[in-house]
Amino acid sequence: MNDPNGMVYYKGLYHLFYQHYPEGNTWGPMSWGHAVSKDMVHWEDRPIALAPDQHGLIFSGSAVVDWNNTSGLGTKTNPPLVAIYTYDNGELKKAGLPGQSQGIAFSVDDGKTWNKYEGNPVLPPPASKPDFRDPKVIWHDASKSWVMALAVGDQTEFYTSPDLKTWTYASAFGRGIGAHGGVWECPDLVPFKVKGTGETKWVLIQSLNPGGANSGAGTQYFVGDFDGREFKMDQKFTAQLQAQGPQWLDWGRDNYAAVTWSDISKTDGRVLSIGWMNNWDYAEKIPPTAWRGANTLPRELTLHDTGNGYSLRSNPVAEVSKLHGKTHVTQPQRVTESLSANIPADQVMRSAITLEFAKVDGAIAYLEFSNDQGETYQVGLDGKSQKYFSDRRKSGRIDFSEKFASAVHTAPRTSTADTVKMRVYTDSASVELFADDGATVMTDTVFPLHPYTKVKFVVNGQPVSVSKLEAIDIKSIW
Repeated sequence: MNDPNGMVYYKGLYHLFYQHYPEGNTWGPMSWGHAVSKDMVHWEDRPIALAPDQHGLIFSGSAVVDWNNTSGLGTKTNPPLVAIYTYDNGELKKAGLPGQSQGIAFSVDDGKTWNKYEGNPVLPPPASKPDFRDPKVIWHDASKSWVMALAVGDQTEFYTSPDLKTWTYASAFGRGIGAHGGVWECPDLVPFKVKGTGETKWVLIQSLNPGGANSGAGTQYFVGDFDGREFKMDQKFTAQLQAQGPQWLDWGRDNYAAVTWSDISKTDGRVLSIGWMNNWDYAEKIPPTAWRGANTLPRELTLHDTGNGYSLRSNPVAEVSKLHGKTHVTQPQRVTESLSANIPADQVMRSAITLEFAKVDGAIAYLEFSNDQGETYQVGLDGKSQKYFSDRRKSGRIDFSEKFASAVHTAPRTSTADTVKMRVYTDSASVELFADDGATVMTDTVFPLHPYTKVKFVVNGQPVSVSKLEAIDIKSIW
């Protein structure tokens, strides 16, 4: 599996579709896999929702509830779920023609079965745009129209529609703005209430491959305003971009194509996201053979005005706490070299670790995960450079790709707080860092030959005062 698709909430269920090749564990003719959940934590597999047809393979896209039945594909009393996706036609490409177009499918039984629209494709490919894909559709209430954000080469294009079937070009954004190390993919246009204010800003979340923060695939974001037709960057964010460079949703190597759920209820009000936990630099080479590809933890996104610009922060959704088991506390103390964390050996690879310590500019402080075979993974803060880092160079299996562990991954610490906060979630093949209440996030996969069984806090340079070191056992979701 790769990109999450069609994420929509309806009648108490979170629907998650995803790019999927059901016949193998490397990339193949893409379908939409399907799973549902009541809490984004415990999932139930469902049959393949959309399979290739005469128009092509089923690439990435989105899904919405057509509450007012603008499409005419359901009724007002039973509004249809409508999926909007990219067709990728290899035969057209072989003939030298643009092969990507947008199609729709609908469900009138709450997402259990899907019917493709007989008028597909609803948005044919322009002659000059070979990369024309990954539609993310929202309802724009102010203009009473549907808006599609579409990845087109090195920019995002916006289209509008009254009925999800007839689309009109509106505008484009992004050429020469932000990171452009690769093709832009999987856009997502989302309105946010700026935390602590009454202000609303629009955020364009935009993946690209390659060209990510630490090479390979990555996801950047832009903050601005949207009038139903055109996205314009905020002046403050423009200055931030010029001063700091691209702004990344996740600085790790393994959170790509992250998009948000549509139709979250107003009483909930959260912006909820999930990403593909892999990287195209080595996605088809990672060690697992029974499965290949996974998702990140589901995350709540919040937008903050820091005074120096905008910060799009990520934290695990509250529902993850349903998996919390016993808490293991290590006594706070001043650490000169290392401090072993109180975690049962068999829980190290499935735990939530909270670490808080006093910022020291001259020290390097990190959590080290290890086993008796000498495999180690380190994640922490370099106080000298004020950068978080993730080091998997000795983490276990790294020989499957020269790009997997060729360098230490880094991310700037944007918080100026005197206390450094790290929240680290581990699973059998992943480590997800949420630092400073989600201001800096790093997601990396790891493949130890033997499970890590020990965790310690290590200090190099000068003593560091630890105010909190706790580990929570994480239960299996199955």
